[in-house]
Amino acid sequence: MKQAPISSDAIIRCDSVSKTYIMGEQKVHALRDVSVAFAAGEMTAIMGPSGSGKSTLMNLIGALDVPTSGDLYIQGRNLAKLDVDELADLRNETIGFVFQQFNLLGRATALTNVKLPLRYSRKLDEDIDARAVECLQLVGLGDRMGHRPMQLSGGQQQRVAIARALAGRPSIILADEPTGALDTQTSGEIMDLLVNLGQQGITVILVTHEAEVAAYAQRQIHFRDGVIEREIRTEP
Repeated sequence: MKQAPISSDAIIRCDSVSKTYIMGEQKVHALRDVSVAFAAGEMTAIMGPSGSGKSTLMNLIGALDVPTSGDLYIQGRNLAKLDVDELADLRNETIGFVFQQFNLLGRATALTNVKLPLRYSRKLDEDIDARAVECLQLVGLGDRMGHRPMQLSGGQQQRVAIARALAGRPSIILADEPTGALDTQTSGEIMDLLVNLGQQGITVILVTHEAEVAAYAQRQIHFRDGVIEREIRTEP
């Protein structure tokens, strides 16, 4: 597939990005010369079979790994030029992560779970407790702040995870199968919440296998064998 020209003002920009892993004597080409960009406030669904490269792309965008070749820019910063501490700062201050299994501390309250990333953020000068409370209220859990994960439903736990991702005021939310452990009604509620974040100017990128979930996004990018197979725009 011929890839579209990349906008220079995109919040995320991949220029001919490839990622190769060495597995014993074998080379696994997880991504092959991928060029793609993401605009501020845009929701994109990344789809494809297992081993297609979608998770590798998310790891690169999340500054959890670096490309083997090519350039990846976030807010104009080339990740290949950043050292370990700078990459950590980028993750803490620019990117919020939401996972399928929630990844909450079981013995901690919802409020404490949301406060944790704020302890590592240099960007926030405001009161940590007040910000955590605000985020839980934003996701509709103002009355559940003192509850531990085992006292919350799956949908409520995912809302806590989203509140935690929002706590540092990120520009980007990366969501890996955010509705995979939820029923249909709760999945819709979580997706409505993510859509609302996009309307507030946050770039949302999610990995999903579910067509119903991908339909919430403005754009769907389908990967196969490490390349973009096709791209679908669901809004003009």
